[in-house]
Amino acid sequence: MMGNVATEPIPPFERFYLAHRDEVLGYLRRLVGQRAEDAWQETFLRALRAYDRLQHGKHLRAWVFTIATNVALDDLRKQQADTLEPGDGPAVELHRDAFRELEHLTGGLPPTERAAVVLRYGYDLPYAQIADALGSSEEAARAAASSGVRRLRRTHERHA
Repeated sequence: MMGNVATEPIPPFERFYLAHRDEVLGYLRRLVGQRAEDAWQETFLRALRAYDRLQHGKHLRAWVFTIATNVALDDLRKQQADTLEPGDGPAVELHRDAFRELEHLTGGLPPTERAAVVLRYGYDLPYAQIADALGSSEEAARAAASSGVRRLRRTHERHA
């Protein structure tokens, strides 16, 4: 089975980019709001710089989401360090209603929990791929998503 990993061909960067650009932009909009386009550009610049070092074409979707998550987390940390006022950076209108609701719900979560919840419930990624995206173990990814969902439930119960 390990032999199959190395034989998975790497598509040309342009095809990879076209296959993932819209989904990555939507994901970043949910994570960083109006700063999504800058984060999106940075994501694909980092991907382009690393593309020639890829060993195989397996899990490219998880790989680009890992990069996007790291860019978003860096951005969110910088935003917190700059102590922006709540309400800065209005949410970007999304094209899909389910994700518009998800963005609204996850806005108050810590960055790692927000990323885990969005990747799991917005993109239906398995925990192994979420772990890759977050740079953590599968158990930590599962815990982050679970903690985020518990936090959302508590918030919802308080407002109900």
